[in-house]
Amino acid sequence: MAIKEIKSKINDNKQEKERKLLNTALHLFSEKGIKKTSIQDIVKDAGIAKGTFYLYFKDKYELQDVLLAKTSHELFSKACKEATQQQFDRLDDKIVFIIDSIINELIVRPNILKFIQKNLSLGLYSEKLTDLLDSEELGIKELFVNEVKEKDIPLEYPEMTLFMIIELVSSTVFTSIVESHPLPIEEFKPHLYKTIRLLINE
Repeated sequence: MAIKEIKSKINDNKQEKERKLLNTALHLFSEKGIKKTSIQDIVKDAGIAKGTFYLYFKDKYELQDVLLAKTSHELFSKACKEATQQQFDRLDDKIVFIIDSIINELIVRPNILKFIQKNLSLGLYSEKLTDLLDSEELGIKELFVNEVKEKDIPLEYPEMTLFMIIELVSSTVFTSIVESHPLPIEEFKPHLYKTIRLLINE
């Protein structure tokens, strides 16, 4: 077997182990919470030696950070792909569509909502994701900034505006879905989307 093939198999094996750790930890963190989940629980369920865990993560909290960033990124990625299949004349309509898709996904996936809680923006701003993501994928940041330029929208700081929108969604939606406060989510949505449109069309 050629050295190149051996290296490729080793790399595939490493990636598979990392995927197992991430998937197992996400399930356990969502079901039991991070405090009640030990590294031993994770490696046992993943079928991986405990020593192998530390080749990827220094502790379960670093694993949690990577998972939070990865999970929130996947929510944005899926919603952005759905948005590209639609026709939007206005940027605010597109962003509201993306946010609505993410909220609807969280409503039907309560374990993911419970895990992410108010950390939705980690999927956009985490440096821990570099090796986990497709670098050619057009994310919401690029989409937003590009359209602000193309449509000549007078936003002085587009990235900051997007950050404020995501933080607003992140900090309010969890409470609205879980506790119906200040309103149940379907009643809250119009108020949230009105604010998002005001931020974009200031």
